[in-house]
Amino acid sequence: MAEKQVILTIEGLKKVEDELDYLKTKKRKEVSERIKTALAFGDISENSEYDEAKNEQAQVEERIFKLENMLANAEVIDDNQISVEVVGVGSKVLVKDMEFDEEIEYTIVGSAEADPYDAKISNESPVGEALIGRRKGDSVEVQVPDGVIEYKILDISR
Repeated sequence: MAEKQVILTIEGLKKVEDELDYLKTKKRKEVSERIKTALAFGDISENSEYDEAKNEQAQVEERIFKLENMLANAEVIDDNQISVEVVGVGSKVLVKDMEFDEEIEYTIVGSAEADPYDAKISNESPVGEALIGRRKGDSVEVQVPDGVIEYKILDISR
């Protein structure tokens, strides 16, 4: 089965690379030291420190595997590829919520780097999907769990 392509901005790529580097160079060593310390306690059959360290080691290795896989299947969106005419991955979109008469700026990113608390929404999310391919001045209606939201696109930037 082919792996799903992961869309990353340059900023997102850097975050993934930094996390991978941290896990491989620092976290692996920390966990390895915890395992050595726990082994020094003797009998591992009832050694909770050893069990916890081995579980953490498995989690770290799984995360490393996922990040390496993500990088192997990454399509990186360069800032120069981001249009200011049409909304796409990497675009910053200033929209007006027509119901509440408030402006919100979203950055459209790939699902791997989505962070709604930082106003980074996935191109696969309902709002992201509705905005992709639209232009300044367009209005979109988005079906969300609470009903329908209407946005008007005020500006598109990088």
